[in-house]
Amino acid sequence: MPAPVFLPESPEAAAPRVNLPGADLLRALAVAAVIYSHISFYVIDDLGSGWWVIDVVYGVLIEPAELNQHLSFVGVAVFMMLTGALVTRSAIRDGPGKFLTNRFSRLLPAFWVATAIAILLVRLGINGMFSGQEGISDTEALMSFFLGGFFLKPEVAVLGVTWTLTVQFLFYLACVAARPILRLRPIVMPLAGGALCSLVLLYNVYAPLPYTVPMLSKIAATLPAVFLGQIMYLAWAKLAPGRWLIVAVLVQMHVIIVATQFRVYWAGEHYLWTISVVAAAVVLIGRYDGAPTRWSVVKWLSTRSYIIYLVHTLILYRVVENTVLYVGPTLAFALFLLATAAVAEIGYRWVELPGARAVTAWRNSRSRVASKHELVRRHSGTSVRKIHADRA
Repeated sequence: MPAPVFLPESPEAAAPRVNLPGADLLRALAVAAVIYSHISFYVIDDLGSGWWVIDVVYGVLIEPAELNQHLSFVGVAVFMMLTGALVTRSAIRDGPGKFLTNRFSRLLPAFWVATAIAILLVRLGINGMFSGQEGISDTEALMSFFLGGFFLKPEVAVLGVTWTLTVQFLFYLACVAARPILRLRPIVMPLAGGALCSLVLLYNVYAPLPYTVPMLSKIAATLPAVFLGQIMYLAWAKLAPGRWLIVAVLVQMHVIIVATQFRVYWAGEHYLWTISVVAAAVVLIGRYDGAPTRWSVVKWLSTRSYIIYLVHTLILYRVVENTVLYVGPTLAFALFLLATAAVAEIGYRWVELPGARAVTAWRNSRSRVASKHELVRRHSGTSVRKIHADRA
């Protein structure tokens, strides 16, 4: 039996760096796929009409490649795989406090501001809820700032796209809890994670209805994409044997098949194939270092992808609804994209970046205070030992 992979405490040796020069291009493609997905859902399912761009995408991507209708889950899967591939090294290398602060400092400020805007738009009667209710109570609004509305029955969603943050946050917490395992036998985490996801799916299928938590099934059906990204990192970093990497991939495939059979997914039966195509794209594009990865538009979309993801559904329906009768669908969707770009730029410069910097500065100040206290404690201990030595 081969010796386990043991990762020492030294930060330099804790986890090998794996360069992913294509990550920005993947984020740009992912946010484009997410925006297209919501436009397609809106045009076909809500408006019951069509648009030439949807016809082109269907003819070029969806039908020939047999991907999900509306490219559903394509963008989300890319984001999730990038999370697993890029975060695992930090989870191994950094202590829990630093790891969680780094993750939440980027995500929480923009999320809280977007949620507050969504609640305000609902209260003003401009936007509706994403879960069908007429409005949102004060308690439900407060819960929404902590993603609690998604776990209610019926679900309360004031900003529907943020359900994916429940997946990311749980993965971050799981990385902290599993850090000793990640440092000793990292392949255990995706193996155990996939098994736990299967158990959650089975529980929600066979448990009495009052005791089920539907949101947990959605999380369990999405986490395999994150674990596939984690497996990619472990393979690139050579932190796990090849045969166990294959087993870990098969475990995630099993979860996806179970979720498809139990109809946890929401756009057809092609999820295993769609996620497989996305995984292949992440593997190929992630290590790609060609000219497109350095295009200005790619860099802009990549750095603003999170804020675009948060706000685009708040803008889409009202802009198109109020312009499409006058300018037609193509120009209406162009106006939506321009409005989203403007809001994203403001949100990135005035919310996301300042929020992350403020949290980082707070963490650094706490670290300096803790270091000073440690130095004082050590100095005091040295002085006491010297006094005792002199007396002796």
